[in-house]
Amino acid sequence: MKKILSSLALLAAAGGAWAQYVNHDTVRCEPVPKEEMRPQMELQRKLTGEGWKVRQVKNFNGCYEVYGFDPQGQRMEVFFHPKTFEKIGEVKQPS
Repeated sequence: MKKILSSLALLAAAGGAWAQYVNHDTVRCEPVPKEEMRPQMELQRKLTGEGWKVRQVKNFNGCYEVYGFDPQGQRMEVFFHPKTFEKIGEVKQPS
C-alpha cells in the first residue's frame, strides 16, 4: 500500500511539473486594451534583474513571448500576460 501511495504522489508531482509546458499554437492571452499593456522593455528589465539573458520579446496571440536563458542557463521560450507579467506557460526546449 505504501508503494502505491508513493507512486501516486510521484505521479501527482510530475503532473504538476508538466502542466507548465504548453503547445506553442494553443497559447492565448485574453485581449487587453493597449493602454493597459505594460511595455515589453519593462518585462525584459524585470527578467534581466532576475538573472535571465533575454534574446527577444515579441507579441504572440495577445501574450508576450520571451526567448532567452533563465538564471540556470537553460534555454527558454516563455509566455507572459502583457498586463500582469504572470507566466502563462513555456514551450519545452530540447536539452
